[in-house]
Amino acid sequence: MSKSRTLLALFAIALGGFAIGTTEFSTMGVLPQIAADLVPAFESHREQAIADAGWLVTAYALGVVVGAPTIAVFGSRMSQSRLAMLLLAALAVTNALSSLMPDFTTTAIARFLSGLPHGAYFGVASLLAARIMGPGKQGLGISIALSGLTIANIFGVPLGTWLGQTAGWRWAYVAVGGIFALSLLLAWLSLPRLAGTPERNPMDELRAYTRGPFLLMILVGAIGFAGFFAVYSYIADIAVLGVGLEESQVPWLLAMVGVGMTIGNFVGGWLSDRFPRGSIVVGFIALLTMFALFSTLATTPVLLFVLMPLVAGTSSTLTPSVQSRLIALAGDAPLIGAATNHAAFNIGNSIGAWGGGLVIAQGLGYFAPGWVGFTLAGVGFILVLFSLAGDRRKSAGASSSETEAEREARDRALAASGTGPIRIG
Repeated sequence: MSKSRTLLALFAIALGGFAIGTTEFSTMGVLPQIAADLVPAFESHREQAIADAGWLVTAYALGVVVGAPTIAVFGSRMSQSRLAMLLLAALAVTNALSSLMPDFTTTAIARFLSGLPHGAYFGVASLLAARIMGPGKQGLGISIALSGLTIANIFGVPLGTWLGQTAGWRWAYVAVGGIFALSLLLAWLSLPRLAGTPERNPMDELRAYTRGPFLLMILVGAIGFAGFFAVYSYIADIAVLGVGLEESQVPWLLAMVGVGMTIGNFVGGWLSDRFPRGSIVVGFIALLTMFALFSTLATTPVLLFVLMPLVAGTSSTLTPSVQSRLIALAGDAPLIGAATNHAAFNIGNSIGAWGGGLVIAQGLGYFAPGWVGFTLAGVGFILVLFSLAGDRRKSAGASSSETEAEREARDRALAASGTGPIRIG
């Protein structure tokens, strides 16, 4: 591959993530508008109606949970570039459907369908980016693949929220469908035409789910990241009803959250390549600290604009480390490892949206989701300590930085499914 084609391929991969981030998180930004349009009880029971509208977030997350391992298993034989393009096409179609559904039930179904390709796309995109970046730079490759997701929170989500507030929430999904179509076109022009691996038995991919350490890290992703979504799912309501911001200021808050996520993602990728275990421990301690500060202090506009991006940034710092660890623990099924991270992430999305909505509906206030987030992150931290204790039992006295043997094991896992590095011409 030429350097220009390589850069275009990485951009196409990231643009698909940008569109996914926009469609996933814009829903949270326009949740009050969706509730007003689709939930009949909105006028009489606003808080309950907003909590009910949160089921659209849950439906999307459940789609990711179902789709990520299923598509990863049955797509393991396919060319990864072809799989990525098929998933982009599916995302374009299902997001267009989300804009057309006439009522809450059919919209929830469309959001579930939209979530199905999400995890598998990020899984295969991470492997493609890691292959392009080469050995020893897996964390950086993952952060590039995820960069579109975080950058979406700077530009895509605020613009999608603004579009939904001004032109109607359906237009946010129309716009995102167009971005997916553009990403598909660029991917078709730039991605290498990789061969598939027809000799692989798809059912062998499922063996990763029989490994205890792998399952434990799935729980870390599911529970540890749920705390962020307990807050972020209701960020528009926290800002407007809890702090007193105008609706027109919500996109600016979302943009600041996106800045925090983007910085955290790249910092996390850098740390993951150097201190894969230490970065997880420090990341969770920082996240717990930010949740405590947010829940007690973010009651004014200034502190909300400061603390919410810090919560988002510390949460994103963990993502590359957790995904790299899952890929390594998946053995010779790296696509399962990469995709499962996003399934776990969206189990957390579902748990967090449910928990945040529950405490709001119970009348505990719009900052109660912050303490839900603190509790969930605390459980995730405990699970991480159990996971890392298993490492120490296997390698007594190992340092917190990744050993050469670990690097070689991770590279072998990538090579097992035809994802070795691409030499740049």
